[in-house]
Amino acid sequence: MPSIFTQIVEGRIPSHRIRENDRFLAFLDIRPVNPGHTLVIPKVEVDHFFALSDDLLAEILVFARPISEAIQRVTGAARIGAVVAGFDVPHAHLHLIPVNSMAELTFERARPASQEDLAAMARKIREALPA
Repeated sequence: MPSIFTQIVEGRIPSHRIRENDRFLAFLDIRPVNPGHTLVIPKVEVDHFFALSDDLLAEILVFARPISEAIQRVTGAARIGAVVAGFDVPHAHLHLIPVNSMAELTFERARPASQEDLAAMARKIREALPA
C-alpha cells in the first residue's frame, strides 16, 4: 500500500502544496510545530531518508533551500530547523520548522492547524518564493 505521502503526491489526499518539480514535493504539515512547518519529500517512495540515492539526497537540500528562505521571510523566525526523524510515515521526508530557539524544536509542540490557516500560510510562502 502506498504511503500517505505517496497518496499526497498522486493527489488522492489533499495537501497545501508549496512547491514541486518532477522529483520533489513540499507541502505544509497538518500538525505544525509552528506555523509554516513544511515537509519536503522525494516523489519516489523510499522509507529511510539516508537510503535515498546520492543524487536525490543532494538535490533535496537544494530544492528545500528557497522554501526555507521563504518560510523564514514569511514567519520572521530566527532559524529554520531541518529535522529528519522518519518515524511517523514510512516515506523519506525533511521537516522545515521555523523556530526562534532550540526549545521550540520539539514535536511535542505539534498541534492540528485549521484548513483556513494552512491555506493562508501556504499562499504566503508560495508568494515569497523566487519566480
